[in-house]
Amino acid sequence: MNSNIAGSDANVDGSPARYRSRTKVLYLGAMLMQAPIPALPAPSAANLLTWYDWHARRLPWRAGPAERRRGVRPDPYRVWLSEVMLQQTTVTAVKGYFEAFTARWPTVGDLAAADEQDVMKAWAGLGYYARARNLKRCAEVVAAEHDARFPGDEAGLAALPGVGAYTSAAIAAIAFDQPATVVDGNVERVFTRLYAIETPLPAAKSMVRERVAALVPSDRPGEFAEATMDLGATICTPKRPACSLCPWTEACRARAAGTQEIYPQKAAKAARPVRRGAAFVAVRADGAVLMRRRPPRGLLGGMTEVPGSEWREGAITDPLAAAPFPADWRRLPAPVAHTFTHFHLELDLWRADVAATTAAPTGMWWSTVTEIDGEALPSVFRKVVAGAVGNDLPLRR
Repeated sequence: MNSNIAGSDANVDGSPARYRSRTKVLYLGAMLMQAPIPALPAPSAANLLTWYDWHARRLPWRAGPAERRRGVRPDPYRVWLSEVMLQQTTVTAVKGYFEAFTARWPTVGDLAAADEQDVMKAWAGLGYYARARNLKRCAEVVAAEHDARFPGDEAGLAALPGVGAYTSAAIAAIAFDQPATVVDGNVERVFTRLYAIETPLPAAKSMVRERVAALVPSDRPGEFAEATMDLGATICTPKRPACSLCPWTEACRARAAGTQEIYPQKAAKAARPVRRGAAFVAVRADGAVLMRRRPPRGLLGGMTEVPGSEWREGAITDPLAAAPFPADWRRLPAPVAHTFTHFHLELDLWRADVAATTAAPTGMWWSTVTEIDGEALPSVFRKVVAGAVGNDLPLRR
């Protein structure tokens, strides 16, 4: 070893021998990383399903392995409802909403007959509100055109309002045991690691889909779909995956290389633009808050909001021009920030306290203290009301 290097290390910790030992370890580690990965066994659907039989999650919309063995079949309505709710949302967040929906509307016919505003109110807080509108339309189509029975194949399901390629495949597989290829975010993570797919998402989606399709078994395709989702949710997690517990650990190329956490590779996202606006919270002397309904189409279409300005990039030069009526409006010190898929929003809050006899402008209404929590308020406007009114109202967060 170069004596100058060793002497330099000795100046740091007084131990040239320790330096030589550490260097040897680093060298061996680098050689291992560069060494070709030995041939690995192919992943087996049977191994995954054996694991699933023991470790399947208990979910309110699922017929688990033991139930299926007893002849219990998944309810297509519950599968469809859960899949729509789970888009861009976590299982933890969805469970309560799912149970409330199915208690109130236990069949697709019940949901089809429901008032749309009641559905929107029940959905409030789940986000991506176009899903709620499509949910209602889909229920109406299934009830009216399919005798309240969901089509049993991908093509028929994909023709329903709001049912895209992923959802149609998931329903076809899980509810009808069709050999459909079901790929969600959990499955993408599992398969990019399993095959060490270097191509970043979303470009890698077609490669992942091909790999999944090649493993879908003919006898238990629905449970295979559920098993791959469960594997990603509970074992092959984004950080610190539990590889020693994975039924595919011996077949996983990323595990063999020690690179599990770098997958999936993702393309850099463009920075979200910032839009700004003003929100006006008028509070009547009896505690009621002024509300209005957003236009039926577009972002948060058909949902409830407090009056406000348009949202645009750049400064709002005359915010009071958007106030619902003349009043002693005062700007609150803390704005509300909320991030949507394609932009970040900053809203200045304005509050006015008005008499109990103040009439609501045309197209608006006063929501009382006992009514406001049941309004179809999306998360951003729940933040607005909470920011302006504080703890004076029993508002869900």
